[in-house]
Amino acid sequence: MLKINAIDLRAYCILTMPDRKRTRDMDHIYYTSKFYGPTDSPDKDLWVNIEQMDMGRVHGILSNTHRQTLRVNLSFDFPFYGHSLREIHVATGGFIYTGDVIHKMLTATQYIAPLMANFDLSISQNSTVIYCDNGTALVVQWDRVYLHDASHLGSFTFQAALYKDGRITFAYKEVPIDINKINSVNHPVKVGLSDAFVVLHKIEQRRTIYEYHRVELLKSKIANVTAVEMLPLPTCLQLSSCETCVAAQIGFSCSWCSRLQRYTLEQSNRLSAVCFNFRARDSAANNVSSADVPVVLTSIVRTGLTVGA
Repeated sequence: MLKINAIDLRAYCILTMPDRKRTRDMDHIYYTSKFYGPTDSPDKDLWVNIEQMDMGRVHGILSNTHRQTLRVNLSFDFPFYGHSLREIHVATGGFIYTGDVIHKMLTATQYIAPLMANFDLSISQNSTVIYCDNGTALVVQWDRVYLHDASHLGSFTFQAALYKDGRITFAYKEVPIDINKINSVNHPVKVGLSDAFVVLHKIEQRRTIYEYHRVELLKSKIANVTAVEMLPLPTCLQLSSCETCVAAQIGFSCSWCSRLQRYTLEQSNRLSAVCFNFRARDSAANNVSSADVPVVLTSIVRTGLTVGA
């Protein structure tokens, strides 16, 4: 069983991947990624001229502010780790939060981060966050933003683009320093993706956020005029029947829960426990103690499962 690090909040418990797990998934399992530099072919220029796109606008809420987020409703279904999203939160700190539950530790998990850092848009009147949704893609640009505790280093300009087919691109126009040298004492510095699911405990009135995967991209490759493209790989979420689930060869250990009429992913112990709990109730032959499987399992937000007593 995977050991996890816990961050306790008042009504939340956030469980993240351990350090030893973070660097193992260079193939990312859920995504494949490729870096592009200034010497690559011009057709691999992933920078989007957002100011020439229709519907692009500068948001005052994310200009002249620090540590703020803005909710954005998407005009299309965006598949993130196989889950369909129609709403995200853009943060001044260089990332997009993808979770359903807003809490005080948004940087911990459930993010798309071209460059998560302690950016402060109140330092310069020229610092803005711009976004554009043209129906097939959402492009978010952090434009001329400065680090809160190191504004003398210069401004950063970079983008994240989310495409209808699930593709994600990061593009960097201005990166004045080595990303590895950015101070992370007061704010995490991350480049990559992370996803989790949220368990709502009805009786205890608390929520537990389980991070099940993250992609950490190499910070040393991030510089001026560079880009990263991440392509989604097939997941268990695309399996809609027992037959397709059993026959699938997609690199995941998927199993089918007949009671829920959906897949369960073995690497997610909580999801497997939901189906196992149903089987335990339905068959007296299952020797399962209440300590092994709780009678009330609650709701799992990301997956849309609701399980009661």
